[in-house]
Amino acid sequence: MPFEIVRNDITNMKVDAIVNAANTRLKMGGGVCGAIFSAAGAEKLQAECDRIGGCETGKSVITGGYALPARYIIHAVGPIWMGGGDNEKQLLHSAYTSALVLAEENRCQSVAFPLVSSGIYGYPKDQAIHVAISAIGEFLLEHDMMVYLVVFDEKAFSLSEKLTSSIREYIDANYVENAARKDTGSRVQEFEYAQESKPKVAEYILSSSKRSLEDVVEHLDETFSAAMLRLIDEKKMADTEVYKKANLDRKLFSKIRSDAHYKPGRATAIALSIALKLNLDETLDLMGKAGYTLSNSNKSDVIIKYFIEKENHNIFEVNEALFAFGQPVLGR
Repeated sequence: MPFEIVRNDITNMKVDAIVNAANTRLKMGGGVCGAIFSAAGAEKLQAECDRIGGCETGKSVITGGYALPARYIIHAVGPIWMGGGDNEKQLLHSAYTSALVLAEENRCQSVAFPLVSSGIYGYPKDQAIHVAISAIGEFLLEHDMMVYLVVFDEKAFSLSEKLTSSIREYIDANYVENAARKDTGSRVQEFEYAQESKPKVAEYILSSSKRSLEDVVEHLDETFSAAMLRLIDEKKMADTEVYKKANLDRKLFSKIRSDAHYKPGRATAIALSIALKLNLDETLDLMGKAGYTLSNSNKSDVIIKYFIEKENHNIFEVNEALFAFGQPVLGR
């Protein structure tokens, strides 16, 4: 998938470039900055930074990666948190965008970011994460690159309290505990889902006022690929827009598009449903054509249904919530 949130030490990331949460003087600091300097070789890296001289807040510069697995280090300067009224959001957004543009200019195909400004600069983590995902998501809608957002541990990643509470309330109201049915992706369980999905989807569709019975019957024998292409045309969307909004690799999308009988993975089917901005009824119908459904005994499914019912079809925000709740993210 073009964008992925991972738990790792950023100095171990095997990418073309890693991003350093830098200060304006480009001096070795603490936290992520100190770890990157130490792992790269502080003396040589500092010498190159000194030759550059400095960097404005909201901007970025690039150096060699030295002893790191990455070829480059992009030093992005985020703002110091001053309470939110000092243009911090725009400056942080600019720092991410500037780093991504610089990566593209240096022909980087993959880049890894830390949570810029969320350490000693004091930017609230929940807000910093949202700015990061927004900036990266906007860039990826127009450009091709593999981007990682690297968090060191669970405490470093948190949704806003309001969103967390809203999702928890929805989970409490809809989630049905069923230890016997965990979506592990095994062949046996995938078969069980496929067998059970058709009656469940049909039952939902027939009881829903959002789609007519005639429409259901007319497209009864469609394959997943055929249904997807029809929906793309109906919604007047471009292929590029769809696979980018689904957080999918272009090559995978091409396979689905060119093979009328291609069966996508479950996460891919969900991601495409979200990218196409389908309502819950339409999502279940499209997923059913690949042999899947959404279950209230699967916590990630309940979270996905929450976003669909809220008409929030931003795949990056959906993945932000899934990651925060310890669930697998969507796309490929």
